[in-house]
Amino acid sequence: MTEKRLVLWDIDLTLVDLRGLGGAWYTSALASVTGATLTELPSFPGRTEKAITTELLTAHGIEPTDELIEKIWAELEALSLQALPTLADYGHALPGAAAALSTMAGREDVVQSLVTGNLPEVARHKLSAFGLHEHIDFEIGGYGTLSTHRPDLVAFARARAAERHGTRFAPDAVVVIGDTPHDIEAGLHHGAVAVGVATGKHSEAELRDSGAHTVLPDLSDTSAVLAAVLGS
Repeated sequence: MTEKRLVLWDIDLTLVDLRGLGGAWYTSALASVTGATLTELPSFPGRTEKAITTELLTAHGIEPTDELIEKIWAELEALSLQALPTLADYGHALPGAAAALSTMAGREDVVQSLVTGNLPEVARHKLSAFGLHEHIDFEIGGYGTLSTHRPDLVAFARARAAERHGTRFAPDAVVVIGDTPHDIEAGLHHGAVAVGVATGKHSEAELRDSGAHTVLPDLSDTSAVLAAVLGS
C-alpha cells in the first residue's frame, strides 16, 4: 500500500495575495473592541494570529488577556465575512494555486489541509473567495488561534489528520508548503518535508538558506509542485 502524504498549505502569499487587508482589518478591530487608534502594526508574514494579536495589544499599552484576544478575533471574523463578497476584487489567487490543489486532490495518496496563521473562519473565507476551498480538509488544519509558536500548528494538524484518516503520517510523509522561513522552520522542527514558494517577501535564496528541501519560484509548474510533494 502506498503511504499517504499529508500536505499542509500556508495561505497568504502562498495560495492567495491579499496584501494590506490584515492591517486594515486590525485597525478596525482594535478601534471597535478597545477604542484605541492603531499606531504600530506587527509583522504578519509567517506568524500566527495569536502572536500578532498579543503583540498588537501590548504595543498599544493594552493587556492581552484571553478575553480581549477572543473579542479581537471575533471582530476580525466578522470583518472577513462582511468582506467575503468582494475579496476577489481586492486580491487574487496566485499562479498555479488552483491547478496544484486540484491535482493533489486527484491523488488517493495525498491528504490536503492547512498550516496557516489565520483564524479558521478567515482561512475559509480567503480560499473560498477564489474557489480554492473545495480540495482542503479544513477540519484537520493548524490555525493561528492555537499558539504563538508556529511549529505547534504542524503538530496539531498531523495529529488531527492521523486521527481522521487512521494513519500515523510519519514525519517525512508530512509536507509543509509556504512562502516564509517561519513556514520552513515549522516543518523542519518536526522532521517534515519543507517546500518554499518565493511568491511573498522572501527570495528563493532566503528560503533555501532557511533549510527548505525544495524552493519553487511559484506554483505555476504543477509537475514541479507534485515532484516536490512526492519527493520524485
